[in-house]
Amino acid sequence: MPKKKLFVIDTNVILHDSSCIMNFEEHDIAIPITVLEEMDEFKRGNEMVNFHARDFLRTLDELTGDIWVENGVTIGKGKGKIRIHVDHENNNPLKDIFHEDIPDHRILFSAYKLSQTVKDREVILVTKDTNLRMKAKSVGLPAQDYTTDKVESIDKIYTGLRLIEELPENLIDALYSEPYYIEADEIPQIENPLPNENFILRNNQKSGLATFNAFEERFERVDKQTAYGINPRNAEQSFALQALMAPKIPLISITGKAGTGKTILALAGALHSRQNYRQIMLARPIVPLSNRDIGYLPGDIDSKITPYMQPLFDNLTVIKHQFKQNDKNFQRVNEMVESEKLVITPLAYIRGRSYQKVYFIVDEAQNLTPHEIKTIITRAGEGTKFVFTGDIHQIDQPYLDSLSNGLTYLINRMVGQSIFSHINLEKGERSPLAELASNLL
Repeated sequence: MPKKKLFVIDTNVILHDSSCIMNFEEHDIAIPITVLEEMDEFKRGNEMVNFHARDFLRTLDELTGDIWVENGVTIGKGKGKIRIHVDHENNNPLKDIFHEDIPDHRILFSAYKLSQTVKDREVILVTKDTNLRMKAKSVGLPAQDYTTDKVESIDKIYTGLRLIEELPENLIDALYSEPYYIEADEIPQIENPLPNENFILRNNQKSGLATFNAFEERFERVDKQTAYGINPRNAEQSFALQALMAPKIPLISITGKAGTGKTILALAGALHSRQNYRQIMLARPIVPLSNRDIGYLPGDIDSKITPYMQPLFDNLTVIKHQFKQNDKNFQRVNEMVESEKLVITPLAYIRGRSYQKVYFIVDEAQNLTPHEIKTIITRAGEGTKFVFTGDIHQIDQPYLDSLSNGLTYLINRMVGQSIFSHINLEKGERSPLAELASNLL
């Protein structure tokens, strides 16, 4: 039998996932006392990290009872034990290397001290801080990222699109004649199509766009549709608009680099479908600039939030200006904003709410953690549609990457579900300059 391990958990792992201690199977866990000290700074507030801090402390309190025992307490059936490690400074040789007294170093000292005193198992520091992992490895202490909610490889992320070439011409012709679909068994070249997966079908002379209807087991034609003045400029955008306007698909994710049209397509699809929903909501996570909270910005709360929300207003303005000012569609957008039928808001206070018949767009979703994505989707009431957009290669959160962010996690876990659709937009359509900069810089 492999030996049990002892994992030392950093604060940022807990703030990323408050249930993390349940994910280490039969291995034991040590929490440095410095981590509990840091929890004090996070336990008050309405942000997701504050919830994680409170939830973790409550769980820990329930596990321990009245007092900690020296070798820890059992986490649960089939799991290891958890302990608090207090002694990290006495005669610690790392003090001569890392002089500055900061929480990261105290956590490192604690893990190193355990590695020197616990001889019957391997001690591993688990942290989402890349630099702290490098420091640990430099002194011979094994260190790992928290990867429970991480996708294995960037190459394995579902794109939502397949190109099928050299099809018989009569099959493509069938898409353009009634009843405008092809039965699944008529295209043996397509193996294991997924629900709502998109296909570009080609032969040497003709091509067609289709999506797979898993309920009817057939490939249905996708047309180039206009949504509130916005026309798709390529095949991927056509697929995106098809899903955005489909009432039977309540969960959609759209990825792509800057300028591919993710947000404006989602907003156009929402406005086109407005009669089916009580309200349209647009939100994005507030990512503090230079690690400084919005409290550092001048003005009241609206003034602080507006700079973060401005890109959403910009996209709304682009859609409005597809029409003349005296056009009813132009005026309708203004009326929807004034009557709060269309609301642009941060995500900070979504927890605890329930949304009925709401078309909810979450922009920059790559800056959310997997737990935050789950929290948002579980707010969905009857008739609500959620659309998540973002670029998984452009992340502003220090402890997330292209494989561990919430948007990647959502795609990886939801692929194959009949109520979910995903498309990755490849081609930039903002301008030739933006496309060149995105590719070369």
